[in-house]
Amino acid sequence: MATESAIREGRHFKTTEASAIPGEMVDRYLRDVMPTKPKSEYAQTRHLLWWKQELGQYSLADVTPALLAQFRDKLASGITPRGTARSPSTVLRYMAALSHAYTIAVKEWGWVDDTPMRKVSKPKEPRGRVRFLSEDERDALLKASRESKNPDLYLAVVLALSTGARQMEIMTLRWAQVNLKRGAITLHETKNGEIRALPLAGHAMELMTERAKLRRIDTDLVFPGRKPDKPIDLRNAFEAALKAAGIVNFHWHDLRHTAASYLAMNGASLSEIAEVLGHKTLQMVQRYAHLSHAHTSRVVASMNEKMFGGMK
Repeated sequence: MATESAIREGRHFKTTEASAIPGEMVDRYLRDVMPTKPKSEYAQTRHLLWWKQELGQYSLADVTPALLAQFRDKLASGITPRGTARSPSTVLRYMAALSHAYTIAVKEWGWVDDTPMRKVSKPKEPRGRVRFLSEDERDALLKASRESKNPDLYLAVVLALSTGARQMEIMTLRWAQVNLKRGAITLHETKNGEIRALPLAGHAMELMTERAKLRRIDTDLVFPGRKPDKPIDLRNAFEAALKAAGIVNFHWHDLRHTAASYLAMNGASLSEIAEVLGHKTLQMVQRYAHLSHAHTSRVVASMNEKMFGGMK
């Protein structure tokens, strides 16, 4: 009866591991699994260490779906180090990090028979936001980035705007992925697991050509930090540039939205935008459809004016 009750409550753990604590699970995950996920290492390590701290007083056998739901709500109502509320998307990322650790503990380590995360409801993500820079904002941000004390910010922003690449794709970019003769960047490790090519053209190509002449010899990273094997952290420099440019309600990921929005407004089809951004389906780029339609309407109106303007 006790076992059946434990199963119903999501507490059915293998006897030998019942006394283990979530911190041990997190530590082993960070040691054995995280090195295989370099793109996610920074964020997921932070998320998992939060769980380790919050669940530190419990054993794995005591961590129930109800308990995890309490901490989910604590995450949702908490304030970030920057003084802002956590979004549902952020809470989901925290939950996903712990969920994968439990999945490994079930399938590979045999520590647990089931994961309690399976029974914890996830917060509903808001409809995908589309915040992109107006022409004036774009010019102001580029000016502030060029004048930044951080010499890497301007190039990183230009690459984001010109290619639509994700922040981590840019920050972890290596020279072996850059082909200046072909004018292309090849991304081997992308979010959807497929190889993607980014065209390098115009100003971005000029800047990358100049950067190649000054590249550091102790690392292959295009944007190395103080430690040659770690990319630079541009968060503070980017926030300062936004403030200097007078731009509010804008995040780094919105540079990707800006690239997609400008593609739409310049006549790119949704399938072409999806290909540039690396989306497998059109669902994620439907948010830009109205911009493409608006552009098409202007083109049609201009065409009609030229064809029939003198027939009034």
